[in-house]
Amino acid sequence: MHSTRCALLCTVFCSLLAIPTSAAETGQRPQTMRKQVELKLDYLLYLPADYGKEQGKKWPLMVFLHGAGERGTDIEVVKKHGPPKIVESKKDFPFIVASPQCPPNRWWQPHEVIALVDEVSQKYSVDPERVYLTGLSMGGFGTWETAARYPERFAAIVPICGGGDPRRVRSLREMPTWVFHGDKDEAVPVERSVEMVDALKKAGNEGVKFTRYPDAGHDSWTATYDNAELYEWMLKHRRDPSQRAQGDRRR
Repeated sequence: MHSTRCALLCTVFCSLLAIPTSAAETGQRPQTMRKQVELKLDYLLYLPADYGKEQGKKWPLMVFLHGAGERGTDIEVVKKHGPPKIVESKKDFPFIVASPQCPPNRWWQPHEVIALVDEVSQKYSVDPERVYLTGLSMGGFGTWETAARYPERFAAIVPICGGGDPRRVRSLREMPTWVFHGDKDEAVPVERSVEMVDALKKAGNEGVKFTRYPDAGHDSWTATYDNAELYEWMLKHRRDPSQRAQGDRRR
């Protein structure tokens, strides 16, 4: 009786440890893992007044990343600053504009930004060679990080009062970049942009533009986004299709 009980306990214990009981279950064998990853990101989408009137026309896409103060679950808050504020009254703005909202207590995730670019590009008539990324404060950081990871996806970037990791800018050595920052910014010191611009130049990007507002504090975005020259500059740049193909192969 005692030996029977011990044998039973041993069998149960071995099954709990998932010890293989046959030689066919040991050794190395190929396996496949399948998981579905769900991404959810609310966003505002602006389509120009002339969108759809000209058959086959492809439109430039601007992706705007807001600052920390606009995080949350109320998408209307995203209209507080930048392009989503401008297009409320400017119906002839010459871009499709996608303005996502970062969830509460989070930071911009580059793979989510790229997933948004893919979704908008699939649903609407987007010119894949004219996709632009810009953001302010936390969105400026998100612009640097996303572009550094996916440089082949953008024709130009405009980070405003942000910063990033200077060690990662080598991938942006050919990226048209215009940086803006206020010299009196106490929330994100202007040195955060200075070090990114300096690193970018050392990496070989001699064409990087840097505008410093001598009397501006943290709000260096209002003057920037009100400047028509910014949008003219963006539209001068197109992504090289061969660069995109190289980037697709790297991922």
